[in-house]
Amino acid sequence: MANKAALEGGPGDLPERIVPLPAPGEDVKIPHRGGYEHFRLTSRHQNGPEGQLPVYEWWERTEVAE
Repeated sequence: MANKAALEGGPGDLPERIVPLPAPGEDVKIPHRGGYEHFRLTSRHQNGPEGQLPVYEWWERTEVAE
């Protein structure tokens, strides 16, 4: 099983689209431009150099309170 996940959607300037796989049942949360981009698991997979990766799709952005 892959220990990485593929990200789809969200900001075009995210530095990475292949990220460490989160714990089962958790979303991927990426710090970006003073907030967080949130990605949820889909039923899809993507083939790549790391093997078959689960696809997480962007679903919301949250801001960090200053």
